Amino acid sequence: MSSKAVEQGSTADIFKLLIALSLLVAGAVAFYIYSEYSLLMRVLALLGVAGVAVFIAMQTNQGRFAWAFVGGARTEVRKVIWPTRQETMQTTLIVIVMVVLVGIMLWIMDSFLLWAVRLLTGQGD
Repeated sequence: MSSKAVEQGSTADIFKLLIALSLLVAGAVAFYIYSEYSLLMRVLALLGVAGVAVFIAMQTNQGRFAWAFVGGARTEVRKVIWPTRQETMQTTLIVIVMVVLVGIMLWIMDSFLLWAVRLLTGQGD
């Protein structure tokens, strides 16, 4: 009996997701079909259709799971200890210096290899 309820719920969920997807596709098609209307109005209509599609999708098990995941992610982001401005500036400066140093080393290596290839192929001085 419980497996039958799960099957019916999953069938209903698939149907809801198909309706939501159909709404999104229809909204995107309508956005381009009605190109003679104001861009603002078309964007607002598309956002409205997308909102309805998301609302329908959130009524499924997958939608509730996704919403719970987003809520958990927000909770974890609040727990993060963000670096201070000074730490961010120091780290950025270190990255910039390392990029410049590696760039110079690669340029030197490239110049040496170019010189060696020209010497070996007889195109050098």
